[in-house]
Amino acid sequence: MASGQLPAPSLEHCELIGELALGGALRPARGVLTAAVQAGKCGRSLVVPRGNANEAALSEKTTIFSADHLLEVCAYIQGDRPLRSHEALTGEVGSASTPDLADVRGQHQARRALEVAATGGHSLLMIGPPGTGKTMLSSRMPGILPPLDDDEALETAALASISESGFRPEQWRVRPFRSPHHTASGVALVGGGSNPRPGEISLAHNGVLFLDELPEFDRRVLEVLREPMESGRVVISRAARQVEFPASFQLVAAMNPCPCGYLGDANSRCNCTADQVRRYRNRISGPLLDRIDLQVEVPRQPHRMVAGEAGEDSESSARVRERVEQARQVQQRRAGIPNHKLGSREVEKWCQPNREGRLLLEQAVERLGLSARAYHRVLRVARTIADIDGSEALKLPHVSEAIVYRRLDRDLPN
Repeated sequence: MASGQLPAPSLEHCELIGELALGGALRPARGVLTAAVQAGKCGRSLVVPRGNANEAALSEKTTIFSADHLLEVCAYIQGDRPLRSHEALTGEVGSASTPDLADVRGQHQARRALEVAATGGHSLLMIGPPGTGKTMLSSRMPGILPPLDDDEALETAALASISESGFRPEQWRVRPFRSPHHTASGVALVGGGSNPRPGEISLAHNGVLFLDELPEFDRRVLEVLREPMESGRVVISRAARQVEFPASFQLVAAMNPCPCGYLGDANSRCNCTADQVRRYRNRISGPLLDRIDLQVEVPRQPHRMVAGEAGEDSESSARVRERVEQARQVQQRRAGIPNHKLGSREVEKWCQPNREGRLLLEQAVERLGLSARAYHRVLRVARTIADIDGSEALKLPHVSEAIVYRRLDRDLPN
């Protein structure tokens, strides 16, 4: 709708939302975007405070009017003075920038795992000593994911709108990256409160949830991730109401190999006992670890590579994103969903390897003791790797690489 002066519609086809000051001034309120979306679905226009106008205008199917004072609204309702309408901004992109993958030196296996995870929407766990680039790599994930489409952008912005921090225009059409501290509670992660609001997993919807120092999170807090990782939603029940929030996030986590952080590092000595290492790793439950598709080591890199003396140029996020988008288009044409969402029937139909790949996978199931869930996840990851390679068939190299990502624990120290 073009910006301009429009006459007031009938009051019965109009909704009003905002915070009213004692002097009659209209102040911005939370949750305006969700109200605008619902008003559009009902064929009604919406009057909002001026400070909420750009946010509400993101709902392109809703006629939005704004005002600074209650008297303006009264004049509008009585038909004495029109209000200014606001044009939809859905074609624009926010100004928030994402870090570039070209900044990362070395770490070829971790970069490859990051690309595979982004392509298929798979969860990823990076394990390595402090300072090897786990956090740096994780922060580059949003930059290699495909852009949000209109529906995803609106849904993501609507969730931000009802959160404590509210919607920020610079984040429009930018995939969210949420990184809660390991002291976060279950309510902070999942959402809740007497008036339920979305938690970190919902605010990461259509984006990335990064959990650094994974074993330092309370185990009970981590366990609440298991169901949303499978269902893509979270249901919060209270005595007076039940609220459902979307939570289709991509989990990226990082951890040290042991309490001191240096197990297996050739440049540092680890003094942790086998008992200490075992207790540290047991903070992450088997069922949660089983749901993480890719588990990759991030070792310390030689100084000459970190300093850029190896004469090697790292690929930029833009180049990697091109491959990710091409493979995602293949997935959309084939099944209409990313590979990580493939159900059992879709896995049987689209993820069957050739004879050599099937034999290798059967051996891996026996030797590694993979669960049925892990078996299907290996096949989904192999399908993603084949899509990156542009191969319709699932071949031995694709299955082999997918199995490598089901990381075996190192031998514990004596």
